[in-house]
Amino acid sequence: MLVNAIGFLAEAADHHPDLAVTYAKVWVKLQTHSAGGITDKDFALARRIEDAVMWRPEPGSPFTGAARNEFVKVEK
Repeated sequence: MLVNAIGFLAEAADHHPDLAVTYAKVWVKLQTHSAGGITDKDFALARRIEDAVMWRPEPGSPFTGAARNEFVKVEK
């Protein structure tokens, strides 16, 4: 589901990140190939991906779920 969510966000942004997927880990490499490096577009997409991945229901909301960092860890 995570890879599909990243793919959806990337397609919506007309961007093409490199993904490496192994058991329980996904690495996302963002760069704008036409610019030869990292641009504001890459940072904007990274923020969208992080927001989507780290979203958890607010306490008291009608949604229930795992604790914020129980399953998802962000390495920077």
